[in-house]
Order: sequence, then C-alpha cells, then structure tokens
Amino acid sequence: MHPNTKYLFTAAMDIDPEKEALFNEVYDTEHVPQLLKVPGVLAVYRHMLAPLKISMGGEIKSIVAEGEPKYTAMYELDSADVLCSDAWAKAIEEGRWPAQVRPYTRNRRHTLRRVL
Repeated sequence: MHPNTKYLFTAAMDIDPEKEALFNEVYDTEHVPQLLKVPGVLAVYRHMLAPLKISMGGEIKSIVAEGEPKYTAMYELDSADVLCSDAWAKAIEEGRWPAQVRPYTRNRRHTLRRVL
C-alpha cells in the first residue's frame, strides 16, 4: 500500500458477458490510466472474484460469495475529497467508458473505507 494512502475507494460490478473483453481492455488501457492522473489517486488495483476455500474450525470450507460482483477496482486515495474533485469528474467521463462500457455494467457497488 502506498504510504500516503488515507482512504480506499472500491468500485465493484458485473458486466454483460458479450462486453467482457471490451470492459477489461478499456478498464486497463484507458480508465485506470486516466484515473491515475487525478491528483490524490495514489494507486489502482483490479480484482476478479475467485472461488474461496478456507480452513475454519478444523475443516476446509467452501464459501460462496452470493451476489458479489465479479470485478472490483480498488483505488488508494490521499483524501476522500478526491472523489468529488473536478479532475475525478472529468476522468470518469473520458474515453470509451461512459458510452461503450458503463451502460453494460450492473450490480454496481461503491464503498469508501478510511485506513486505520
């Protein structure tokens, strides 16, 4: 984690299957690079849901994360105010994301967590 990280913002979502390749291409080559230019965005990590097996109470359990979105992006921020900045507002509307990707996302979840 970046040493100046004060907040973690997550954006999680599913994407229509026929748009999944475009989603990943645009996220990696346009969306993340544009958001990394926003002052106060320190790092961005993308994640994809994976099967979970864990040892608990002396046995291996499989845990199903029902309803959880398949994809999550985690943004390390130096301030919660970054999310309301003009630079952030501009960055999230650039490139192919707003017209060619966003309309095909669903089950969207956004969270903000303060680093302790």
